[in-house]
Amino acid sequence: MSVADDAVRVRPVREDDFEQWRALYRGYAAFYRVEQSEEAAALVWSWLHDPGHEVEGLVAEGADGRLVGLAHFRAFARPLSASVGGWLDDLFVDPASRGTGAADRLLAALRGIGAERGWSVVRWITADDNHRARSKYDQVATRTMWVTYDMTPEAQDR
Repeated sequence: MSVADDAVRVRPVREDDFEQWRALYRGYAAFYRVEQSEEAAALVWSWLHDPGHEVEGLVAEGADGRLVGLAHFRAFARPLSASVGGWLDDLFVDPASRGTGAADRLLAALRGIGAERGWSVVRWITADDNHRARSKYDQVATRTMWVTYDMTPEAQDR
């Protein structure tokens, strides 16, 4: 079931959204082939409702009240520019609602939050082969030339 663009609204995630949020977050994890335990999802959910935690959440809601997308984000310090930016950790739209404007609305809401908070940038990463999302991102943001590395804390000096 698709949602018309004008019927999608974005709002902060609420406590009573858990079941629908969980279904979306499960879809996000499956898209990236990440095994996610219920305990891990519950921890993320608790972060979203803890005012002392850095992670915040938005959801895209159809006119029928059904959640069709989610975004998780947080502020991050940018020492070199002596500024604060916003980091988009997760963005997911239910496959049945893709192309309806839900992603546009979530990204626009995040841009607005960044403007309100004085962020110097809103930044995110995505998989190189995530072509559909990248075509959307190319419309609203500038692709950078930065290469991302992951180092586990127990890694040895080389």
